[in-house]
Amino acid sequence: MSASAATFFLIGASHHTAPIEVRERLAPAPDKLAAFHATLGALPGLPEVVMLSTCNRVEFYGVAASSDALVQLQQAFCSLQGLAPDAFAAICRQAQGRDAIEHLLAVACGMDSQMLGETEILGQVKEAYAGAQARRTAGPVLNRVFQKTFQYAKYVRTHTALNEGQISVANVAVDLALKIFGDLGSARVLLLGAGEIGEKTAKAFQSRGAGSLTVASRTLPRAMELATTLDATALPWEHVAAHLGDYSIVVGSTAAPETVVTAEHVTAAMKKRPADPLFFIDLALPRDIEANVAELDNVFLYNLDDLARIAEENRAARASEVARARAIVTAKAEALWKQIEAQAGAAMPSPTAPALTSFRTGRTE
Repeated sequence: MSASAATFFLIGASHHTAPIEVRERLAPAPDKLAAFHATLGALPGLPEVVMLSTCNRVEFYGVAASSDALVQLQQAFCSLQGLAPDAFAAICRQAQGRDAIEHLLAVACGMDSQMLGETEILGQVKEAYAGAQARRTAGPVLNRVFQKTFQYAKYVRTHTALNEGQISVANVAVDLALKIFGDLGSARVLLLGAGEIGEKTAKAFQSRGAGSLTVASRTLPRAMELATTLDATALPWEHVAAHLGDYSIVVGSTAAPETVVTAEHVTAAMKKRPADPLFFIDLALPRDIEANVAELDNVFLYNLDDLARIAEENRAARASEVARARAIVTAKAEALWKQIEAQAGAAMPSPTAPALTSFRTGRTE
């Protein structure tokens, strides 16, 4: 195995191996990230590393000088998240060299997403790379890999219909609501959270004819700002529990580290509307809505994994586009890896410990 093949890596877990209740435990809390990135930057034998953390995955890409460096990386992550190393190993996917590059390209194109062809992931990959650049943990190898990844992802979108229809979590969620209610004109929608996903979901609801939209955020000025943009109403966060029963659809999209709507809240809300269903769409990770809310009468709860199963119906209809995209990604990954191997002497460190024989190789699912 060449030095370059031994030192470029992917380590992580995604929706392929971890259901939503496990992915919640993988998602780093925002207030811990700065300290964790400082730890990553100080790990010996890890000159380049970037972490990609989304609702679907937590993955690390980088350059390692030895297998020991990868062990330390996994130990640091498990320590941050309070995970047993064996538990993480059971869901972890590892790859090296060309396979790692191909996986990254598939991720950026939306091929590896829960919702095939979704478009938000490319922006998330760009943000992860920009963060690594700012922290100076992206060097010549990652710079080349990620810049080419963005170029190739655009190529796939241009030359295939993989992303046709602007597939997104927001659109799938709203289409589901439309199927259930038939007409959203009389639906009252409460949006919990005023971030990017929440805003896209709110706009999707409005585009489907939702007649009433209210925004609640833990930061009232932000809720008011988004409500003004959407010509909606803002609700103070502390009033959410008392007013749940006033809405027919509640969307959870906060960045809260724990649930914000409990079964107790919903039980009280249903006393106001015993004959009218209450529909929850939980787009947050960690989840905003307690899972046992789904056990209540006349209450319907859909989380990210539920929406992904619904969106799976689209995959068969686009099988030919997936094949075309896969062929492009495979060819581009092969070409890029050959370029990196040719420049390995200047771009990558030589291993100082045994080769990374612990890698489980394989291509994207």
